[in-house]
Amino acid sequence: MTAPAESTTSSGANTGIPVLRYLPGLVLLVVVGVIGTFAQTGLRSVGKATGTALPDIEYVLWAIILGLLIRNTVGVPKAFRPGVGTYEFWLKIGIVLLGARFLLGDLAKLGGFSLGLILIDMVVATTVILLVGKAFGLSGKLSTLLAIGTSICGVSAIIAGRGAIDADDEDSGYAIAAILALGAVALFSFPAIGHALQLSDTQFGLWAGLAVDNTAETTATGAAYSQHAQQVAVAVKNTRNALIGIVVLGYAIYWSNRGGVAVASGLRARSAFVWRTFPKFVLGFIAVSALATAGAFTKAEVTSLGNLSKWAFLLCFAGVGLNFDLREIARSGVRPLIVAALGLVVVAGCSLGLVLLTSNWITGT
Repeated sequence: MTAPAESTTSSGANTGIPVLRYLPGLVLLVVVGVIGTFAQTGLRSVGKATGTALPDIEYVLWAIILGLLIRNTVGVPKAFRPGVGTYEFWLKIGIVLLGARFLLGDLAKLGGFSLGLILIDMVVATTVILLVGKAFGLSGKLSTLLAIGTSICGVSAIIAGRGAIDADDEDSGYAIAAILALGAVALFSFPAIGHALQLSDTQFGLWAGLAVDNTAETTATGAAYSQHAQQVAVAVKNTRNALIGIVVLGYAIYWSNRGGVAVASGLRARSAFVWRTFPKFVLGFIAVSALATAGAFTKAEVTSLGNLSKWAFLLCFAGVGLNFDLREIARSGVRPLIVAALGLVVVAGCSLGLVLLTSNWITGT
C-alpha cells in the first residue's frame, strides 16, 4: 500500500530543494527495476548456456518480487518513501506515452467492443460481491467499496467511493487490502492460466483489462504475457477507468437515499463530481493517440516514446512491490478477502468466457 507523504516542513532536511526528498526513493525504484531486467536476461543466458529449459520470468515479476521482498524484510526507510510513493505517477506517464502505439480508429474499436463486456462484468461483480458480502455479514458500505474496487479500477475507485458514500477508515482499509492482495494473485496466476489455455496476446490483454482490478496490476499482468497483451490490457482498463465518476456517483445517490451521505443536487454539481473523480491520464492517453493518428510522430519517435513508456512502467512495477505490505493485508482479516476473492473468481471466469466467445470480432478472424 502507498506510504503517506512526508511533510515538507517537518524537518530541516526537507526545506531545501523539495525535489531532493524524492531522489533516494527514485534511485531505489531504478535499481530494483534494473535488477529485475538483469534477472530475466541472466536466467535466459544461463538456460541457453546450459541447455536447460528454465522458466522465462518477465522483468515485471522480478521487479515486483524484489520490491516485495525488500518491503517485507528490511523495510523501506523513511528517507526513501516519498520517492517510492511516486510509482503511481510513473504508471500514468507510461500509460499516456503508450497512446502513441494506438491509432484512434483502433482505439475506438477496441474501447467500444470492450465497453459492452465491461458493463456485463460490472453487473456480475456487483451482484456477486453484494450478495456474498451480505452472507458473510459485511457492512453494506464495505461490500459497496469491494464492489466498486472490483468492477472499476481498484484502489483509486475505493478512495473515490469512500468519500462519496461516507465510509469509515476501517472499511476502506479492509477493501484496499483485499483488492491489493487479489491484484497480486492475478498478476502471478493469470499469465500461467493464459499460457495453459494458449490464449493469443489480444485475448489475454482483453481478459486482463476486464478482470484485474488495479491499473498497475493490470498493466503488469499484461506485460508479464507480452508487449502486445500489455497494450491491449491498458486500453481496455482505460475504458473501465473512464466509468469511475459515473459509477461512484450512482453509489453516492443510492446511499443518500438511505440517509447515509449527502450528495450535491443538480446537473452541474453532479457533472462536476464526475469530472473530479475522472482519471485525467486517460485523456492524455487519448490525446497522444490522436497525435499519432494525425502523423505527428515519425516511426523512430513512436519507438522512442514506447521505450520511455517501458522505463516509466519499470519504475511503477518496482514501486508496486515496494509498497505492498503483507502485514497490512494480514491485519485486514479474512472475511473481506474471501468476498473479494469470490468476486474475482466469478469475474475472471465470466470475462474469460466472454473474451473466448467474442474476441474474433476484434481480430477479424
